[in-house]
Amino acid sequence: MTDRVAMYLQDAHEIREGMKLAQYAEKHNFEAVWQAESRLVRDAIVPMAAFAAVTERIKIGSGVINNWTRNIGLLAATYLTLDDLAPDRIICGIGAWWDPLASNVGIKRRKPLKAMRETIEVMRRLLNMETVTYEGEFHQVKGIKLDVVHGRQEPRNVPLMIGATGPKMMEMTGEICDGAVLNYCVPPEYNKPALEALERGAAKAGRTLDDIDRPQLIVCSVDNDKAKALDGARWLLTQYIAQQPHITKASNTPQEVVDKIQSILGWPATKEQIKDAMKYVPDELVQRITASGTPEEVKAQVRKYVANGCTSPILYPLGDPYLMIEVFSDGYS
Repeated sequence: MTDRVAMYLQDAHEIREGMKLAQYAEKHNFEAVWQAESRLVRDAIVPMAAFAAVTERIKIGSGVINNWTRNIGLLAATYLTLDDLAPDRIICGIGAWWDPLASNVGIKRRKPLKAMRETIEVMRRLLNMETVTYEGEFHQVKGIKLDVVHGRQEPRNVPLMIGATGPKMMEMTGEICDGAVLNYCVPPEYNKPALEALERGAAKAGRTLDDIDRPQLIVCSVDNDKAKALDGARWLLTQYIAQQPHITKASNTPQEVVDKIQSILGWPATKEQIKDAMKYVPDELVQRITASGTPEEVKAQVRKYVANGCTSPILYPLGDPYLMIEVFSDGYS
């Protein structure tokens, strides 16, 4: 397979079904399976371990955990444990979370850039099996290390990638990380300023853009019935437009669409509210910020993201996930 391609799972499938999907994706030469951790519905770590346990080659990534709710020592130990289960197959995707969810659970997301920088710095050193003393604003540790007594004691090869959306976070990602997990529900041309920011950051560290991996989440609703495929993506977009303002801004969704949807949806949204609000999300928007439609239309849209700098599409299957895997079993050429 010449085209890198990965799969993204949230909570639409039972975990045991996700395990079967991970195996099916591996069988069809997918590079990775990424597990979400966004709403208060499913932790990423347990499914990641489950996927790793039933596969042999495919990489397993978090897409993405947040940097606020796990102590840095526990965070590093968690990824060391996952790497023990699937050596050299684990990817740490981490993000700055979002409001109102963070504030609703008592997290004040102040100075998100500094907080993330500290997390990456300490995490990298711990996974490198160093003894770490660090006096930061968000992390203060004294002489700690991943104290492996039984098992592998060598530094762990766990790429650290930030799920960045805004330009400042993107620039910092280019400076300090192995890669950026580019967001979904954005048009392909969103990638141009994102890559410019990554490149600025990479230059600060004496690197180039080619040194920064750029996997990208892409909503993928594929069906031989185009209308059915578009409605599958529309259901998801309706919720994101109402509830995640950072993605709404990045997608350039018209404000009148946002206002109409937000006037209908509550928190959390009911199925009835979503169905009522869906009619305000036009086909044009669905096709512009997702890969939705027939198999050939979906592949063509994914190629646009790749042409705009995505190095590995991470496809979020809406509809039949097995069909999506089969469609992309030979990449997207």
